[in-house]
Amino acid sequence: MVSTLRELGAALSRVTERWVPDSWVICMMLTSFALLLAIAGAGVGAEEAVLAWGGGVWDLLALAMQFTIAMVAAHACVSSRPVFRMLDRLASWPDPDKPVQAILLTGLFSLLTAYLNWALCLVASALFVPFVCRRNPNTDLRVLIAAAYLGLGTVWHGGLSGSAPLILATPGNPILEPGTGAPIVERLFPVTETLFNGFNLALIAVVGAVGLSVVALLHPERDRRTLTPEQLERILPTPPEPAPRPVSPAAWLDHFPGWVWLAVLLLLYPLGHAIATRGFGSSWTINAYNVFFLSLALLLHGRPLSFLRACRAGVDSAWGIIVQFPFYAGIFGLIQATELSPWLEGVFERVTTTGSYPFFVYCYSGLMNLFVPSAGSKWLIEAPFLIPAGAAHGVSPVTVLLAYAHGDSTTNLIQPFFAIPILAVTRTRFGDVVGYTLLVALACFAVCAVAMFWIPPDL
Repeated sequence: MVSTLRELGAALSRVTERWVPDSWVICMMLTSFALLLAIAGAGVGAEEAVLAWGGGVWDLLALAMQFTIAMVAAHACVSSRPVFRMLDRLASWPDPDKPVQAILLTGLFSLLTAYLNWALCLVASALFVPFVCRRNPNTDLRVLIAAAYLGLGTVWHGGLSGSAPLILATPGNPILEPGTGAPIVERLFPVTETLFNGFNLALIAVVGAVGLSVVALLHPERDRRTLTPEQLERILPTPPEPAPRPVSPAAWLDHFPGWVWLAVLLLLYPLGHAIATRGFGSSWTINAYNVFFLSLALLLHGRPLSFLRACRAGVDSAWGIIVQFPFYAGIFGLIQATELSPWLEGVFERVTTTGSYPFFVYCYSGLMNLFVPSAGSKWLIEAPFLIPAGAAHGVSPVTVLLAYAHGDSTTNLIQPFFAIPILAVTRTRFGDVVGYTLLVALACFAVCAVAMFWIPPDL
């Protein structure tokens, strides 16, 4: 049975690699589909549809910059010298003769970093794998990669960096204040109602534990794929170069750590004041999240130029967000400013009931994630009709949001897009590991499917 599922996973990977195009091309395909639905389904005129799409293109620039900063700040944190030293020390904890310990450590590391920050998990887990391989040479590389990928498929969207919950908690967000059309929700939803909701906390704990258990059980007793010393040498990362001693007044100014401390003070004091006066739940927004990780990156690097070099490298990881968000914003504008939104809302109402709606949203979100691997932009496309359709069934925005978030997480395990950093570092193919991640995804799906029928509709 396990062998059959592994082969199925590898076959699925081969199909996706052959038939699934680049994410921007998928965005344009979805744009075409949305235009077709608006014209043929909702009866919107062609010119009206095109103008609505064009009117929405620039509505999400602030949100695009917020998510770009999140990616850049996470990359800067991970690429600091203290973090490199920490990863090497952490990798030495397992017993080299008990490779399952290395799998469990890597899985726990992935779960923790994913809960804190999806981008941090993406980069840190990729860099952690070579250190674990060096310290634990008997560990199967394929299962190790699956363990490193675990957090993004289980807990991240229910964690502190969950895109959809942070959007609903951020003042001026396009769900509450769209550029055109009526608001989709009537108020902000602080993270105390979403991310720190008891149901969400319980579900991510259970899903994380199930995923960790499954990936540990999958480690083979024989026929392990490990790295030779030569292969390991090629993939081991090198720590950042220390800054050269300043030899001119300009270089001394560039080297002066006081600028870092000033920036950290200016960033953290307003955040601390907001938390002290308004409480954590009302203050933890996308902006607060970015302030925290920018400050952490500054402190880890300690010097201005080291921090700036790390941020410049991080922009390479964020270019997809920068380029694609305007096009997703066009789809958002089309849905929000035309009759397409109420038409889709009616379709979703007719095919679901109050009891089945969370499960339907969970499955729909997971399916769409295979084609649009950007949780924030996908939420902006889907919220305009998912939330109203849920309201028609008496399902609250929080319940809809949590169903969406967990569906988006589960299929990350079989989505090659977010595996790119780990695969690039380890020089492996997604087809080598998707058989293992598919088994984890199936276990997580079973848990979440049951949870979606238990979730209260009025959270």
